[in-house]
Amino acid sequence: MKRRYFLKQAINRARISRLIAKAIDLFIVLVLSVFFYPLGLILSAIYVGISDSLQNGQSVGKKFMGFQVISLEDGRPCTVKQSVIRNIPLLVPLGLAIFPLIGPILAIVAGIFLLVLEVFFLFKLDSGHRLGDVMADTSVMGHDGTQIVTKKKKETTWFPENGAPQT
Repeated sequence: MKRRYFLKQAINRARISRLIAKAIDLFIVLVLSVFFYPLGLILSAIYVGISDSLQNGQSVGKKFMGFQVISLEDGRPCTVKQSVIRNIPLLVPLGLAIFPLIGPILAIVAGIFLLVLEVFFLFKLDSGHRLGDVMADTSVMGHDGTQIVTKKKKETTWFPENGAPQT
């Protein structure tokens, strides 16, 4: 019984560390967006979109906290495409913030909703994946210099290569 308790504590600490890493990245986005508005919003969107594919799968926050984003397809660091897909929940509010007057209000409402959804997934899924990880088929792991070899199991089909059913 005690082992589960210790494991649960470690998993919760890892999840909180991931939130701290994302908070560091969002702080960079906030500084860019506020001090360099409106060009800062575009720079922020670019940073958010590609951040997880930089530096061998590490954004600034993940590098600081010692994490890396990997693809669950092949175990390699996150690609730019996967980074953009996994950060769509953060890109949507940034895109809304560009519109004058009502844009910032919509961005705050959408941002709060999507961040709550992200944190909900992070803490409710046993795998510790957030919504963006599920969408992009990625995972966050500790960056200790070793690579996990991850390959999807080859799917078997009912039909051979030529498409005709076997008899």
